[in-house]
Amino acid sequence: MLVERGVGVMNVELVSEAYAIAANYLRRSGAIRDTLVTDERLLEIVIKLLQHGEFNKIRLANKAIVRFEAQSEAKAVA
Repeated sequence: MLVERGVGVMNVELVSEAYAIAANYLRRSGAIRDTLVTDERLLEIVIKLLQHGEFNKIRLANKAIVRFEAQSEAKAVA
């Protein structure tokens, strides 16, 4: 799935770990449903952050959480 999106093979583990951290937090906070299905919006955020040069998995996950929550709040207001 990640290779299809243009993410290099070297970065698959990083994306996977950062996504898992962010998704776990967002599931526990109730922001996303507790399912095994990948949240496409969160995955896109993680990938974009990686493409913009963030390679630390904790910072990547934290920034993804902040952006995900900000987008969710913006949708709720609109």
